[in-house]
Amino acid sequence: MKESNAVALLAALAQAMRLRIFRALVGAAPAGLTPGALAATLGLPASTLSFHLKALMHAGLVTQERDSRHLIYRPEIAQMNALLGYLGDHCCQGHDARAAAACCAPRGTAPHGQPVGVAAKAAKAAKSCC
Repeated sequence: MKESNAVALLAALAQAMRLRIFRALVGAAPAGLTPGALAATLGLPASTLSFHLKALMHAGLVTQERDSRHLIYRPEIAQMNALLGYLGDHCCQGHDARAAAACCAPRGTAPHGQPVGVAAKAAKAAKSCC
């Protein structure tokens, strides 16, 4: 993924309502949701929902499909995964991300709600990190 694509995707998600809409669609994948179901779920007026769906579609994060008289919106999971991959491409200098996160955590804390002992074991597992 090019940096400019990542910036466009992140910009589309950098608005609270769009992020809520996208998360609702991810939760409903692969079936998707109609605008009515989305509006009811999120408590949005149709015009506001339409505005945000258009922005998410323009960014390539959401697709629209007509099913008879209904529109179905679905998240573009491949785009989401590509963005996540782009963000994590250089994570932890090639080491296991979970172990490296434990090693890089500030002293006295543990990532992912792990007890400190578990974090210490994970840190030992990462031979060299951070």
